[in-house]
Amino acid sequence: MEIIESRAATVGGLGVRRALPTRGRRTVGAWCFADHMGPLDVDDRTEPGIGPHPHTGLATVTWLLDGELLHRDSLGSEQPIRPGQLNLMTAGGGVQHAEEGTGHTGTFEGIQLWVALPEATRHGHPAFEHHAEVPHADLGVGTASVLIGEFAGVESPARRDTELVGAELRLHGRAVLELRPDFEYALIVLRGSASVAGTPVEPGRLVYLGAGASELPIEAPNRCRAMLLGGVPFEAPVVMFWNFVGRDRAELAQAGRDWNAGHDRYGRLGSRLARIPAPDAPWPGV
Repeated sequence: MEIIESRAATVGGLGVRRALPTRGRRTVGAWCFADHMGPLDVDDRTEPGIGPHPHTGLATVTWLLDGELLHRDSLGSEQPIRPGQLNLMTAGGGVQHAEEGTGHTGTFEGIQLWVALPEATRHGHPAFEHHAEVPHADLGVGTASVLIGEFAGVESPARRDTELVGAELRLHGRAVLELRPDFEYALIVLRGSASVAGTPVEPGRLVYLGAGASELPIEAPNRCRAMLLGGVPFEAPVVMFWNFVGRDRAELAQAGRDWNAGHDRYGRLGSRLARIPAPDAPWPGV
């Protein structure tokens, strides 16, 4: 078991704790990115949002604990998301989207996750799906909201391109959770605190549990909310640059140049927020 510190970052003016990727851990199964957003008190001057930007080679998974966002993309999707709902956008070979505020005031908090796409679908057509509800599993001392995959005998209807699971745990007490030995797992505490195999964990840390375990002993003396991520170890090492996930530097550098040139691969999207240009790739000569 490894304890990995998240690092502070800013996205669209919103402070986040970035749990993946870090220098010590790049992926957990196909999960390759995790930003714990907020908590933040928002009003009409500080509402969260990020202007049109592109993605390739990944799927975005958005889950809120508090607040609202409006998802808009170049497929024509315009979908608000609220706590307990799931937005899943599969980028394939290219898509662009924006996340806009809705006028909601009060607390905003959530987690933004990325899933690396396998070779079979990473160059495919983009897609978007919204789930107004996700299934829940009774854990005895709490519940699991199953975003993607199967957990505790409950399976999400959301698309998955590799064998993986993402579930938000709400716990108050002691439990032993059943795991798949062929999966590797990580836990990100969002609220409260938990003790994992006797090690205390609070927000701002990712617990990498590795593979091969069939159960997870966890205790939450007070109410705790945490994201459990797992999956079969990914098929190949991934390379990440800005909003792109691929297999080599050249394809990612080209994805950035295509975005700045207005290439058709990303479609078209109007937004009240400013379009975000891609930075130069950090690899000279690529």
